[in-house]
Amino acid sequence: MRKTYVLAALIAGVAWLERNALADGWNMPVGVTEVSRHVHGLHMTIFWICVVIGAVVFGVMFYSLFRYRRSKGAQAANFHEHTTVEIFWTAVPLLILVAMAIPATATLRDMYDASEADLDVMVTGHQWRWHYDYVGEDVNYFSNLATPREQIDGTQAKDANYLLEVDQPLVLPVDRKVRLLMTSSDVIHSWWVPDLAVKKDAIPGFVNEAWTRIDEPGIYRGQCAELCGKDHGFMPVVVHAMPQEEFDAWLAERKEEAAAAASGVDRNWTLPELMERGEQVYGTICASCHQPEGQGLPPTFPALVGNQALLDDLERHIDTVVNGVTGTPMPAFSGTLNAVDIAAVITYERNAWGNETGDIIQPSTIQAQLSP
Repeated sequence: MRKTYVLAALIAGVAWLERNALADGWNMPVGVTEVSRHVHGLHMTIFWICVVIGAVVFGVMFYSLFRYRRSKGAQAANFHEHTTVEIFWTAVPLLILVAMAIPATATLRDMYDASEADLDVMVTGHQWRWHYDYVGEDVNYFSNLATPREQIDGTQAKDANYLLEVDQPLVLPVDRKVRLLMTSSDVIHSWWVPDLAVKKDAIPGFVNEAWTRIDEPGIYRGQCAELCGKDHGFMPVVVHAMPQEEFDAWLAERKEEAAAAASGVDRNWTLPELMERGEQVYGTICASCHQPEGQGLPPTFPALVGNQALLDDLERHIDTVVNGVTGTPMPAFSGTLNAVDIAAVITYERNAWGNETGDIIQPSTIQAQLSP
């Protein structure tokens, strides 16, 4: 009876430890997909196997040190080999490895089977943001860090989701298989969301596949898990999973917004309109390098305030933003921003922080340069 109580107490202690480890963030999450639960189950199984092995090995070692210590007159045994023991300590680890490999292989096979998906999303890594393109749906957008600059600079208290907020999350339907096609426009990134058990490298010139089927609506957060440059730590991933009906409504709304944005290229924008939109684009895209007030970080990131080389040459300014500058960290934004956003941010840079050139760059002017 006493042994039964001890065993029950041990099992209860293990369950308490595992439950509280999850609650306190010590352990990997169970997640909200079937694959994530399999991964967590494998993790815990192998963890407890290692605990048992460690307890046995260290238990025998410490018992031997105590029981056969020199002060008690113990004499070391003199032998060279023992065939039975050698077979035992070879066979047992082999059987343990086989027992772990069988379920692990089955899980890996499921993780790599991205066929028969209900929805395809192209995920492209950029320094330092993610671009999501819903294949065949004419919906695509960038997802940028939305943590306030004041929190990053330390002038405001950090909230619970510090560096894990974005302006536009990846929206996915629940109970649908979604194939994620991963690539990059510049350096190697890695798209990682622990609750989905998805971590896949985004490599320039390659397209990697991953997939997920989310069981529960909610918001799930992750980060870029590959050191990708100066703002690697400012490149979060946020997935918003919603029921199919809500997702369909969201997708229809995004299609309408895309159509409205396309029509915006053909109209003339006022200076206040371009300045308002340009300020948003600058704060999201440009401020991390050129700083919030345009002071830059010379010599790598030149100042935009009072930069006469740009202010005196509008064509050069446009070309710099559209095509980038070879051999410098300045990328080409022709494939990153649309004509309206490029026109707005250039207008903003030429009229903010006291520059006040009065120049108004229309989206139609930028579109003419973007068109092949």
